[in-house]
Amino acid sequence: MAGGLIKRVLDLVELLAAHARGLPLQAIADSLDIPKSGAHRLLAELVSYGYVAQDPETGRYLLTTRFATLGLKHLSNSGVVDVSQSVMNHLAALSGELVRLAVVDYPRLVWVAKAQGARSGLRYDGDMGAEARLSTTSTGICWLASLPDEEAVELVLRQGFSRPETSGRNAPRTIPDLLALVGSARDRGYAWVHETHLDGTAAMAANILHPGTGRAIGNLSITGPSTRLTEAQRDALAPELLAAVGTLSSVSTLSEYLGALGGTPRRAAADH
Repeated sequence: MAGGLIKRVLDLVELLAAHARGLPLQAIADSLDIPKSGAHRLLAELVSYGYVAQDPETGRYLLTTRFATLGLKHLSNSGVVDVSQSVMNHLAALSGELVRLAVVDYPRLVWVAKAQGARSGLRYDGDMGAEARLSTTSTGICWLASLPDEEAVELVLRQGFSRPETSGRNAPRTIPDLLALVGSARDRGYAWVHETHLDGTAAMAANILHPGTGRAIGNLSITGPSTRLTEAQRDALAPELLAAVGTLSSVSTLSEYLGALGGTPRRAAADH
């Protein structure tokens, strides 16, 4: 019973996190497939502790900043951003594009920090805290390339392929197309995608490896307009990107934290 209640609360929090402007009570109850009275009780508890607020004008329920504050405090205390920021700043300055750090929170891959190198003209600036789309982003393809094909496919099917209307014209639509991108990333030593996630963008990414297990625990990516981030620019930046992830792979505080967070699949960890 307690476990079911906790799951309902977490499902509610994740639902509201996806709707920054909030949702009305009925929509929340329908989305969670629970009675309206039950949804109201959960919301009332979260309101009483200051994690949820109700808009007095619209009646919508929305998250307060307390969850965001907790997440930022946790990242700050982990040292992940402090350790990686100088490396990202250097790479962003060299490339003139957006550099992002993603961490493996198995079975998810989440962007947690960034550095913007573009000072003018076209800029691509993704949302921090978002879960990376595994089948279309360089970040996702890079991580998948570190895994066996069977596991990579399982993770993508769990998340789902991107719909044509929400992805780029070169996005993989089938498992063979996906594995072709993954295989190219393995051969190259880093991932490269062109107009797969969004039309008009290109990106490259390389994995941060745990020094003890060799498993990917996160990665760094460079993303920008495809008119600037060309194949020639990719080839010029690849040694710098690989050097940057090599530096982060050698930092013990980073590898210890990320290794514990997501360096091992949950099912494997459960066997120990």
